[in-house]
Amino acid sequence: MMGGVTTPTERTAPAGTSGDERPGGGGEARWVRPLLAVAAVLALLFLGAAGGILIGLPGSSSPAAPAPDSVDVGFAQDMTVHHQQGVQMAAWARDHTNDPVIAQLAADIETTQNSQIGRMQGWLSLWNASPLPLGEHMEWMAGPAHSHGDAGDTAAGVNTMPGMASEAELAALRAATGQEMDVLFLQLMLRHHQGGVGMMQYAAEQAAVPQVRNLAAQMLKSQQAESDYLRQLLAERGAEPLPL
Repeated sequence: MMGGVTTPTERTAPAGTSGDERPGGGGEARWVRPLLAVAAVLALLFLGAAGGILIGLPGSSSPAAPAPDSVDVGFAQDMTVHHQQGVQMAAWARDHTNDPVIAQLAADIETTQNSQIGRMQGWLSLWNASPLPLGEHMEWMAGPAHSHGDAGDTAAGVNTMPGMASEAELAALRAATGQEMDVLFLQLMLRHHQGGVGMMQYAAEQAAVPQVRNLAAQMLKSQQAESDYLRQLLAERGAEPLPL
């Protein structure tokens, strides 16, 4: 009895029972139904994944799993690394800023990029590909229109992707406080977003798997809008973007 209202359990549970079992002692426990419901939902999710996400299974009409040196695999591997640093910076800013605007922005970036990492890592697992690059970055990008090295040799790859913060810059972010930290976070995150544009554009145009092209295009659109907001926040604080 709560607040003078008789609950369904109190109305139906006979004397001598706890309300957790049906009368007669042979009924199923009340927790069984929720457990079965959860199991059913998980089964449906698994079937949906098997039917709509798996790529290259025998007898499937989906295309074969991308090759290890494909745009699809390379983009998922490199963008995972790129996003991981973005998540690292966003998590630090979220936990250490005193500005609610910065805290909300950082939390949004962390959540979005973690979700995208999960999708890319899921694909790599399904393709039996390494979760991270085994060699240099951006070797999967080819063609003169997408040069990313100082010498313009796109086939050679690079040790560090554009926009990535150095260890010294990450240390400076951790050491800063107040508005100094907020500004440095905004500057580093804006440059980080700008650095990933080339990879997202290339994957959106050249990836073989439609889901990879769609994700790259979504990333590009959302990060370009976010970059405009980062510039606005920097201007409001009297600061300039860092050179890429």
